[in-house]
Amino acid sequence: MGKLSNKNIAILSENGFEESELFEPLNRLKEEGASVRIISSKKGVIKGMKDHQWSKEIEVDNAVEEVNVNDFDGLVLPGGVINPDALRANDNAVAFVKDFFRKGKPVAAICHGPQTLINAEVVEGRKMTSYKSIKKDLVNAGATWVDEEVVVDQGLVTSRSPQDLPAFNDKMVEEFAEGIHEKQHA
Repeated sequence: MGKLSNKNIAILSENGFEESELFEPLNRLKEEGASVRIISSKKGVIKGMKDHQWSKEIEVDNAVEEVNVNDFDGLVLPGGVINPDALRANDNAVAFVKDFFRKGKPVAAICHGPQTLINAEVVEGRKMTSYKSIKKDLVNAGATWVDEEVVVDQGLVTSRSPQDLPAFNDKMVEEFAEGIHEKQHA
């Protein structure tokens, strides 16, 4: 029995996710016993990127319109340059993300993944990290940005890049195991 054997986790992504930032958390969550669903704007497959080239595909379990935050215990937002930009333009995806914060449920976002959190208006007053190129965006949205491999702030786990995945995955599992965070907010 893993630490997450009774947990249902959503991974929200579009085409253009960073391959390792979806597959490594997915594999770790499954190793810990979690039930994981891939959520996107539409059913079918989404394709990742590795070294600026299209790479592995993964089957989408549900379109974001078909799911409810009440069905999940945690949310993962992989990075990649294309993926978060597409997600944050999708009103249903942004509302889904915001609902996790409203309910105090843990969220883990890596690299460019926190861009979607800006549009969900949940970064103000939060200590966070991300890929350096979106630092100014997060600061302008009210976050306190730090250059650390992993940052945890009331159930929100953030990391900078694929190099931080081991620390990111450890903290993600820890926060998902803890569950609801009273001070998580939207």
